[in-house]
Amino acid sequence: MSAAADTSLAPPVVTRHRWYEDIQALVIGTLFVALGVVMFGTAGLLTGGTAGIAFLIHYATGVSFSVAFFVINLPFYVFAWKRMGMAFTVKTFVAVGLLSLFTHFLPQGLHFSFLSPPLAAVLGGLLCGTGMLMLFRHRASLGGLNVVVLYLQERMGWRAGKVQMAMDGLIVLCALMVADGERVALSVLGAVVLNMTLTINHRPGRYMAI
Repeated sequence: MSAAADTSLAPPVVTRHRWYEDIQALVIGTLFVALGVVMFGTAGLLTGGTAGIAFLIHYATGVSFSVAFFVINLPFYVFAWKRMGMAFTVKTFVAVGLLSLFTHFLPQGLHFSFLSPPLAAVLGGLLCGTGMLMLFRHRASLGGLNVVVLYLQERMGWRAGKVQMAMDGLIVLCALMVADGERVALSVLGAVVLNMTLTINHRPGRYMAI
């Protein structure tokens, strides 16, 4: 057997992210998600996950999205610590904190004079999906349901994007209590775009860095 054949049959080399690569991913990933969330909020749309629950609370009660999002995630840190380990939990806590800060301060320096709701659904979904993908690949998440989804993918082999899409669909449908049918339909579109980004690009064994 040739050396080339031996190389082709060799198992993939798993490389470990350096600390500064993790920091870069946490900052840029949460900034992408925050921009997507700001677009959703500007257009009056919702999204899935704990962010979607925070939006529901915001629209129903007027409580700040940033505050609701941070508080909702607190109980999930215990599960993350027990099931995913300390490093994952710490990075997730940092990511949730950064997203809360970014969604609070971004609107103070960024304003949309006009934003089409369908465009907000698509671009917001792409930004959130891309940002979450960066976090997932650096063993972090945005807490809440993200933790459960990643756990199920690692332990059960269930595709993160598909599980997240099912959960997000249920959350967005709950928006019928606080939003009209058109906004809910566009919110579903945004959730589909977000989760298709994850489904296509985040598969077990495809990305070998940890």
